[in-house]
Amino acid sequence: MTKLSPLAAIAVVIAGTFAATPAGAEALFKFDGGIGSQPLRAGPGGTVVSNSVAGVAPGGAPWPIEALKAEIGHDGRIRASVKGVLLGGTDNIGTRGGPRQMVISLFCRNTPAPGAVAGTLQTDPYNSEFVALDPNGDFKLDSTLTNASGATPQAGCGDTIDNRPVLLVRTVAPANPATGAPAAPSAWFAAGIIKD
Repeated sequence: MTKLSPLAAIAVVIAGTFAATPAGAEALFKFDGGIGSQPLRAGPGGTVVSNSVAGVAPGGAPWPIEALKAEIGHDGRIRASVKGVLLGGTDNIGTRGGPRQMVISLFCRNTPAPGAVAGTLQTDPYNSEFVALDPNGDFKLDSTLTNASGATPQAGCGDTIDNRPVLLVRTVAPANPATGAPAAPSAWFAAGIIKD
């Protein structure tokens, strides 16, 4: 019996995640690679502000990411494999810290105004189901992206190289029995890199 190296085994698993896409079927969007979040960025006049994206605050510490692959179909179905979303700071560095569930959110862009390079990001995301984050900071999902009204992403979600949608890997805030608030998408930990 041939034994696969750990790297070869990971490659087989990731390839299998996307093998279910029918031959010749074009995806709406593909993402390959990820950018980990940093909690702060430079603001106007040399100030320091929260590194929010589409109105979503980042995690309170850096969150590096090892790998991200995601494919979104024209029907809103998303297949994704994410690895190594772990804390990059605090005494819990190198662990998943407190988060135990994750969600992927797709934010579309508006059409750019005349003279602008990119349109503004919409703030009504298309969210996947919630999935468990394992102790290594990994998760896989096979879900459908829907917004608050139940709609799936459309082709007009983003178009040109500078007017692309944004894919965020986010933590899930647990339900709060005291207030009756349900579990909901919360801070972003990583962003996907769109693939041409």
